[in-house]
Amino acid sequence: MYSEDSTRAEGRRPTLADLAVRAGLSLATVDRVINRRRGVKDRTRMRVLELAKEMGLLSSEAAAGYSTQRPANIAFLLPSGTNPYLQLLGRKLRARMDGGATGAPNLRCFFIDGFNADALANALRRNASWADGIAFFAIEHPAVRQAAAEVAEQGTRLVTIVSDLGMSSRIDHVGLDNHAVGRTAGLLIGRFSGGGGTVALVAGSRHYRAHSEREAGVMSIMDEMFPDLHVMPMREGHDDSGENYRLTLELLDRHRDLAGIYNVGGASGAICRALRERNRRDVVMIGHGLTTDTRKALIDGSMDAVFELAPETLIDGAIARLTRPGDDPARPKFDIFFRENLD
Repeated sequence: MYSEDSTRAEGRRPTLADLAVRAGLSLATVDRVINRRRGVKDRTRMRVLELAKEMGLLSSEAAAGYSTQRPANIAFLLPSGTNPYLQLLGRKLRARMDGGATGAPNLRCFFIDGFNADALANALRRNASWADGIAFFAIEHPAVRQAAAEVAEQGTRLVTIVSDLGMSSRIDHVGLDNHAVGRTAGLLIGRFSGGGGTVALVAGSRHYRAHSEREAGVMSIMDEMFPDLHVMPMREGHDDSGENYRLTLELLDRHRDLAGIYNVGGASGAICRALRERNRRDVVMIGHGLTTDTRKALIDGSMDAVFELAPETLIDGAIARLTRPGDDPARPKFDIFFRENLD
């Protein structure tokens, strides 16, 4: 049993365990209050803070700081793998975590197996105990939809980035109009190829709604404007450099009339490496994400165009949607980079 006399007699400072005993609460609840985590009623929070002051665990000034609104806790869940754009996004997030300004949101970033719906669903539930808001790259899967619905019902705000769930107005989204992006890619391939032939689409996964929407955009404009170009069913490379490289070599071997490749996902550098090795500069190559590898490919001519949504735009947009849910910012615009307009 805690008593102030006993702690004085033992010559030690009171601990959180002592505070928990004095408050008649679990140590976990007291820890939540002191570390400003979610999930504690205001009345309980105030009681713990008053006792912490009485016991000397918090100064009056420190306790007063708890009355001000704490910065939001925000978790970003990104797909793991060899996608250079997502790796860049992770580095940008970690730079913000290291240099966060006073009052800025508390950020955490975790990489989840990019095509494992159960892993993403578990990560959503796990991070909801800490986070006020979660930004995540959605997988179109029942397990993810169920987890997202549960987390949102419990009060954690959610926003999908790049690829959405398309299921609920409660889950906001920051990303491009992917159907329009696909149509733009199809237009470029149609114009640049200058004739007939075969067009290949490479995706990370059909479970990414963004990738299937880009595919639909390509198909729609090809039907309208370029009937002599045959678009093959989309192949999955899982945004993996090794898979995309081998897939491209197979495409080149099987389809001598290959006129264009549109990588609707990531890891385009590996596709360009295969094109360079086979000396197929005649194949129009379009992809996403201006990174070191795609910049190199644009300069050496193995890639024709890159669609870019700046990582900073994604991060800023997600944080804004999670911390200011009443706002209705415009959909972000994308840039198209060619060799001639690189900075």
